[in-house]
Amino acid sequence: MPTRSPHCAAPRPEGGARRRLVCTAACHAALAALAAPAFAQGARAEANSPIRFGVLPIGGAVESRENWTPLLNELGRALGRPVSVLSVISYESLDQAIRRGEVDCALLSAKLALDAVSQQRMNVLAQVKRHPGMADHRALLLVRKAGPPDPLKALLAAPERWRLARGDNRSVSGFIVPQLELFLPNGIAMERFQSEIVDTHQGTALAVANGDADVATNNTTDFERFRQQFPVEAERLQVIWESSPTPPALFVARRELPLALQKKLQDFLVAYGHGRSPRGDAEREVLKALQAPLGFAAQDNSALLSTAALDYQHARQRALNAKWVNEAARQARLERIERSYTEQVEALRAGSAP
Repeated sequence: MPTRSPHCAAPRPEGGARRRLVCTAACHAALAALAAPAFAQGARAEANSPIRFGVLPIGGAVESRENWTPLLNELGRALGRPVSVLSVISYESLDQAIRRGEVDCALLSAKLALDAVSQQRMNVLAQVKRHPGMADHRALLLVRKAGPPDPLKALLAAPERWRLARGDNRSVSGFIVPQLELFLPNGIAMERFQSEIVDTHQGTALAVANGDADVATNNTTDFERFRQQFPVEAERLQVIWESSPTPPALFVARRELPLALQKKLQDFLVAYGHGRSPRGDAEREVLKALQAPLGFAAQDNSALLSTAALDYQHARQRALNAKWVNEAARQARLERIERSYTEQVEALRAGSAP
């Protein structure tokens, strides 16, 4: 029986098989031809789709949107893409929108930014600059002037007699720092107050000024703004406690955004308000309304290390003050807090700017 030379061509398929191969190749080519424009169209749609910006409420949702509109209009022109605004009424609303993937970038409080970076695949691009050097942004406690002669002493002695107006649990100056530096060291849990109102910094100050609460958490930046907007109500208030400096707000963006786009975002923020022209003067007025008079400084995820330390200290202090079934349960909780903090620090230190 003759043998086939290894250099001979492979046997050609019979007529039916050959027709099937030709048909298959033609189908693949047709599908590829259809897919190419569809892919290109999808890429163009992505490039032209709006950048979704989440606005943290300052006074109210409408006021916050109006304050951001001039900057975001310029941002859209710089990026060559429209910028849509998601204006919310609370920290919780913005946090949920980020979790649902409805936000591409946002200016967040330090704690919200920490959660967004650690849990929701976002990156820090910049941080607010308020004063030269270290940020001089501090938490405050406000009460009415017509009160006891030593209001802080009276508050710490009998918190159950006081009605509290405070910020959201993720507000650094409105909740975390007052808890960490004042209430928890004095063995006071928020639950001991007679009642609680949770609101924006403007809302908590108004609550005390109007007699709906006895004491409010606030901060130096927002209280300065409150004095300008509500001079009559502000005149009724006094500061009875001030914290150490707190971390500034941070601008974050979704990690899935192209790196080139993230870099454009960062460059725009850093340059905004620094021009020596009438346009630069107008931008500086916008920054004042946004409580960022000196603009933004480029940053990466490592800017959140101080916030992570605050969050860790707060969690640890709460665990130490809480009641447990036994000491072993307390130690187990403390070990989990320690382990989680170590992992978080390692991840943040690996963060880099685009």
